[in-house]
Amino acid sequence: MLDLASPTATGGPAARFTDALAQHGYCVIRNAMGIDHVERTLSDLRPHFDETPASVGAFYGASTRRFHALLGRSSTIECYVSHPLILKIARDILTACDNIQLNLTQAIQIDPGGEAQPPHRDQDMWPVHAPDTEYLINVMWPFTDYTAENGGTIIWPGSHRQLEQIVLPAEQAIVPHLLPGDALIFLGSTLHAGGANITNMSRRGMIISYSLGWLKPYELPWLAYPPEIARRFHPNVAALAGYRAHRPNLGTHEGRCPSYLLLQDQRGSLGAIDTLRPEQEALIAAYRRGDFDPSPEEPRPLFLFGSEGQG
Repeated sequence: MLDLASPTATGGPAARFTDALAQHGYCVIRNAMGIDHVERTLSDLRPHFDETPASVGAFYGASTRRFHALLGRSSTIECYVSHPLILKIARDILTACDNIQLNLTQAIQIDPGGEAQPPHRDQDMWPVHAPDTEYLINVMWPFTDYTAENGGTIIWPGSHRQLEQIVLPAEQAIVPHLLPGDALIFLGSTLHAGGANITNMSRRGMIISYSLGWLKPYELPWLAYPPEIARRFHPNVAALAGYRAHRPNLGTHEGRCPSYLLLQDQRGSLGAIDTLRPEQEALIAAYRRGDFDPSPEEPRPLFLFGSEGQG
């Protein structure tokens, strides 16, 4: 059985880390994963690192190698995705949804000579931002030491409170020194970048990120993990990886929660089953009782079903 770091083993309860994220925009959990487990993960992913061609584009950089869908490439990845302390932190940060989701699993190698990435905030993938709402949380898991010399992740502390600034002075940035087994967590609103690798050794690691459950994720989970692959996952991991509808009626298949696709026996007719929130159920009941006056002078309830075919 694989051992996961507990709050005691990592230095305190989740609140310690969520407080650090709120204050600084990042935190580091030391020894969050056993080194033996990290080594097994790297062993499983090493052929993929070796076979993956260099990335293309000014953002990724031509001296990096990146590949995705890691849950389907190594059985060890489930342990990272479902890490209880990190999930607790993610849920405490990403509160503007019923359920969080897996946004991305990506392995990253920065080869010698790799240039630093442009500074960026990952939440900028989504063009509309509500004040005081976090959309994303990133977890960087190193497979090798991360240093300022080999392309370690550059973080601008406090930049999550300076969203109007596209870039910040380089002297305000830090590069946390990470060892395999450590976890670097940073907000989607935190300015960061992959660093330049001026050594003669490649820097390897992976990033696992979680986002609000009603957003379109970076990595399309149903393509990364079709049902024949997702059936092998623990149900909680499958739910994070897209096999769970988000109320009201987002991310369904045939009008149902897509988790039914993971059942071995899917025979029988399929009928739509809605999953409205309690307040929406109450509004519908009140409407059917005739509790709402349709006159323009009266305030009207806002129905946000967000579903097609409401008729």
